[in-house]
Amino acid sequence: MQLGALLTRLSDENDAAVALDALGDVVLLAQIQEMGEQHDETPGEYVANASRRYAAQAGDEDWLALMTAIERADDPARVVLGKMLRWALACDAAPAPAAGGGCSCGSGGCDDHR
Repeated sequence: MQLGALLTRLSDENDAAVALDALGDVVLLAQIQEMGEQHDETPGEYVANASRRYAAQAGDEDWLALMTAIERADDPARVVLGKMLRWALACDAAPAPAAGGGCSCGSGGCDDHR
C-alpha cells in the first residue's frame, strides 16, 4: 500500500480503529485510550486525527526517520502507524508553549524544540 493511500485510510475513524487493533500493541492502545479520553476522542478518532496532524505538522526530521524506517521494515504500514501515533502522543504529552513565547519558526515538529 502506498503511503498516501494509507494516510487516506487512516483518516477514516473506523479504519483507524481497525488498524490500531491490528497493531496488537496493548501498551500503545492503553496510551491512545488515555490520551483520547483527555481530548474527548475515541481511539479511532484519536488515531485518525493523529495521522492527519502528522501529515500536516511533522518536521523534516520526522519524515526522514519515517522513510528510513519504512525502507527497513517487513511491514511498512505497521511502522508508519506506530511512528505517527508515538509522535502524536509525544506532542500531546508535551507542555504547551506559553502564549507569545516559544519558537516562531513554524516547523511544527514536536521534537525540534524540547
